[in-house]
Amino acid sequence: MPDLETSQSLLILWAVIGYLLGSIPFGMVLAKAMNLGNLREIGSGNIGATNVLRTGSKGAAAATLLLDGAKGAVAVLLARAISGEDAAQLAALMAFLGHCYPVWLGFKGGKGVATFLGLMLALAWPVGLACCLTWLVTALIVRISSFAAIVAAASSTIWMFFLGQGKMVVLGFVLMLLIFWRHRANIARLKAGTEPKIGQK
Repeated sequence: MPDLETSQSLLILWAVIGYLLGSIPFGMVLAKAMNLGNLREIGSGNIGATNVLRTGSKGAAAATLLLDGAKGAVAVLLARAISGEDAAQLAALMAFLGHCYPVWLGFKGGKGVATFLGLMLALAWPVGLACCLTWLVTALIVRISSFAAIVAAASSTIWMFFLGQGKMVVLGFVLMLLIFWRHRANIARLKAGTEPKIGQK
């Protein structure tokens, strides 16, 4: 963990800002704007890029992926630039929670993978890049987004150690557990052999 140097009041502020940024449901917004239907009634019902892809719009899925990643990165970069590393890590955690549990959607959000990758890139780009490549290689091999996400999350703390980012390990471990929790239904389907492949409706 980084040293706590930011005042408690500012940390609370960054927690709120991080959560609000993370809670923007870009998948839902884009699906509605592009008349792609209600994501809650499509595929898994999730609001993330993988489910947006099930609408048949690769452009909307790509935009959702980028925007969900960007909101995590923006939360981190703003907090770091104004307050410091402790605020950046707190904003990262809260942005992730905001995506997974957005107040605007009754606390029923996405699974946080794109946001996780975005905030990792902003916190330490070598770690973020390693996580992105881990997801990509795994996805290309097995063609299952959820499995790639789980592998990328599980590898994140390993990359932190190898790339000299030990102060991120606690955050990385917490985010890994949260990703595992958000993917618990996917894990059950993976065990049963019924998890859909990327692009499969």
